[in-house]
Amino acid sequence: MQRRPLTVAIASALAAALLPLGAAAQTAWPNQPVKIVVPTGPGSSLDLIVRLMGDKLAARWGQPVVIDNKPGAGGMLGVDIAAKATDGHTLAIGFNGPLAYAPYLYAKVPYDPARDLKAIVMTSSQANVLAVNAEKVPAKTVAEFVGWARAQAGRMNYSSLGQGSSAHLTMELFLSEAGLQAVHVPFNGSPPAAMAVAQGTADATFMVAPALLPHVQSGKLRLLAVSSGTKPDGLKDLPSLAEAGWPKVESLAWNGLVGPASLPEAAVARVNADVNELLAHDAPLRDAMARNGLSIVGGSAAEFRRFIDADVARWGPVITRLGVRLN
Repeated sequence: MQRRPLTVAIASALAAALLPLGAAAQTAWPNQPVKIVVPTGPGSSLDLIVRLMGDKLAARWGQPVVIDNKPGAGGMLGVDIAAKATDGHTLAIGFNGPLAYAPYLYAKVPYDPARDLKAIVMTSSQANVLAVNAEKVPAKTVAEFVGWARAQAGRMNYSSLGQGSSAHLTMELFLSEAGLQAVHVPFNGSPPAAMAVAQGTADATFMVAPALLPHVQSGKLRLLAVSSGTKPDGLKDLPSLAEAGWPKVESLAWNGLVGPASLPEAAVARVNADVNELLAHDAPLRDAMARNGLSIVGGSAAEFRRFIDADVARWGPVITRLGVRLN
């Protein structure tokens, strides 16, 4: 009489213990291919970062990682895909423009960066670099560049990797501080923006180093300064803008992985942990990022969210003061 209830109790206990394991197995993330949207074109610094990590993350997750370049609308086109994704397996690598500046720049933004996106992990930050065409622009210092630009009487033009990007706003802030005027020529991504300066169709640019360095090596571009006191190892010899006499012009281009607000916390935790592990310990990845002037960051999802909020608080008033509004 007592053996049967004991057997039932043992069976019930085993079933109860096994149920969570089965449920976990069914809901383990990822359980399908993971798409990472890159809101800039191939060859950009964002594209480089994701491609350096893609195969390594796929090996960890046991699922393919699909990289989808969707440049356009200052990065908003690609980030909006992630904001509206409902499959639980679509992420994006975002940057200053679409994650922090967009609400101040555009009358209509297709998503709310604070409400519709989850910060997952910051991947890198780096100073923007002031670069000029080595043949058209004779300046070898920032002071000489300001003098040359002033003599152009508004005829100077500059390229950027997109409207509302850190590159665009850094140049606008610099022009304002220096009392200069110039024509903005935006591109979809840093490779074509850097090429425009190298070919002489644009006179100057601010952007992060990866797309600039090949043209520096070919003698087409000259680097004059970096926009932050924190300099990548390969750019230690360049002065910061503060050192060159422009302390109010300081900026960092930064990026990181985000997902839709509906992304499960388990997925956020998994992506954060695995990306941090790669950034901290994968020597080939770290070396490749350093060679391209990318400063590794990492950290928790909460830290990334606080960083975004701080950049909004810093640049929102600057954008308003400069009067930069985009269609």
